[in-house]
Amino acid sequence: MSKSQTQRSWFARHKVLTAAGAVVVVVAVGAAMGGGGDAGTAEAKPSATAAAGGKTTGAGSGAAGSKAPESAAPEKKAVTLDGDGDFEVGSDVKPGLYRSTGNEDAMCYWERAKDAKGELDSILANDNVTGTAYVEIRKGDKLFKSTGCETWEAVDAKAAGTPGATLKGDGGMFKVGVDVAPGTYRSTGNKDAGCYWERAKDAGHGMDAILANDNVTGTAIVKITAKDGYFKSVGCGDWTKTS
Repeated sequence: MSKSQTQRSWFARHKVLTAAGAVVVVVAVGAAMGGGGDAGTAEAKPSATAAAGGKTTGAGSGAAGSKAPESAAPEKKAVTLDGDGDFEVGSDVKPGLYRSTGNEDAMCYWERAKDAKGELDSILANDNVTGTAYVEIRKGDKLFKSTGCETWEAVDAKAAGTPGATLKGDGGMFKVGVDVAPGTYRSTGNKDAGCYWERAKDAGHGMDAILANDNVTGTAIVKITAKDGYFKSVGCGDWTKTS
């Protein structure tokens, strides 16, 4: 990752809110930030004619009695974006919710920008990702930039899922109600404030999206509510639901 990308992403990483609502930025520019299955294919089965040795039986045999096989409806292809490149919102990429999975060691950098000047002031939101990232690209955005990321896939913001009771501590972002169930979670064995967690109301990644966050040493206990949009975990011990 370039030095400019690291500088541009510093304010998006390790954001800590105090009880008074102020934001304390943990100065750790080099720290990593951030974490779906394969569908099986149906095995082809021999036709009834082939199973009978090429002969047809019954009153409907013959050309007049045979039916043409019904064609299956074409599968709808997911909208995807390459993990590297600049994309103009509206022409190259449509506004909506996008997800990238399998990113390692914070080598994935993304950015929402209000213009194409490439200046620090152009950045609306950005992040360095380990694991999974969700990003909401909005109508008012001008560019979406991605460097070193796995492929981005458009996802239905209202889609249901099967939330689990355990979470990988370095898994990145989890969508509440889809990837993670509301409840109280515990993470143990965290060292040197290297565990960062965040509760967020949306995937816009603006400072106003953060509901609560912390850098943790030792044990962390967090209550994820049904009203939360996302839970983010980077560098933490795995989380287990306790209630």
